[in-house]
Amino acid sequence: MCRPSARQPGRRRRRRHPLLTDTRPPLRNLVEAERHTPELLQRFLVRLEVTESSREVWRLIVELGRELNLPFIDFISSSSYRNWKKTLFIRTSYDATWLAPHNDDPEVGRWSYFRSHALDRLTPIAVGLEFLEDYYPLPEGRVRVLEEAARRGMRAGYSVPLRQNAPPQAALMTFAGDHSRREMLAIIRAHGWTLTTAALMGHQRYLHHFAREFPERNRITRKQLELLELIGSGLQDKQIADRLGVSISAIRQRLNSLMQNTGVGSRAELAALAMSLGVLPDPLNRSDDAVQTMIEMDPVGPVLRR
Repeated sequence: MCRPSARQPGRRRRRRHPLLTDTRPPLRNLVEAERHTPELLQRFLVRLEVTESSREVWRLIVELGRELNLPFIDFISSSSYRNWKKTLFIRTSYDATWLAPHNDDPEVGRWSYFRSHALDRLTPIAVGLEFLEDYYPLPEGRVRVLEEAARRGMRAGYSVPLRQNAPPQAALMTFAGDHSRREMLAIIRAHGWTLTTAALMGHQRYLHHFAREFPERNRITRKQLELLELIGSGLQDKQIADRLGVSISAIRQRLNSLMQNTGVGSRAELAALAMSLGVLPDPLNRSDDAVQTMIEMDPVGPVLRR
């Protein structure tokens, strides 16, 4: 399953990836200075630039994995480095319900690649049963998970830790397939740069769309978004009521509904949410002329300029 087809003796045939040979119209022409990276990666990134939803980003990532004979993809993102249970989302390119009973065991969950590696490390790693001896000693329960994954076509893979620092988030993207250790190492040597860059850029683009889709996903109305902006600006209920020309009780009803829809429990969390969604500008990235820019030059030191 999912293994490269054998070549006939005496024939050297170069495989062309669908991303390179698809019949969709070209998105833009690259300048020569952009063409010094793998062609497959170029094609992926150019298509990533014009995605309009997290679903489109995921579709591109899955397509890339399948083209490299790594069709089993996991993508998990947590809103906290330490509290892994604060999960933003988990996406898989396959039916992963078989994992649920294993994850009920805290010891098994503690040794997932996400918790044992991605929360603290930035280095991509080879994963799966084929690389068991290369990793930390694992409990029997975790080994059984890897054995079951191998039976399901995920013998070996490549995992890329991911970061988003405001708010702090940790994530992991894994590409896996039914490969021997030797076959997987050959894929990593040939396409590790492409997989790593695609995971990093795909993660950033996915989170961008994921944040924009938050109002629709949580059924937040336009009036509630307006309320979110005013709360984030530091206004109190009476000030907001005066601004909108409604009663204080109406504002509090909207506020309660907004908290229920978003799952947050305080005005401070709502203000943070408003900034995360782009409803309010990030104070660290203001565009007005009064902001000072720090320029650091090693022989000179820091210089502040307006």
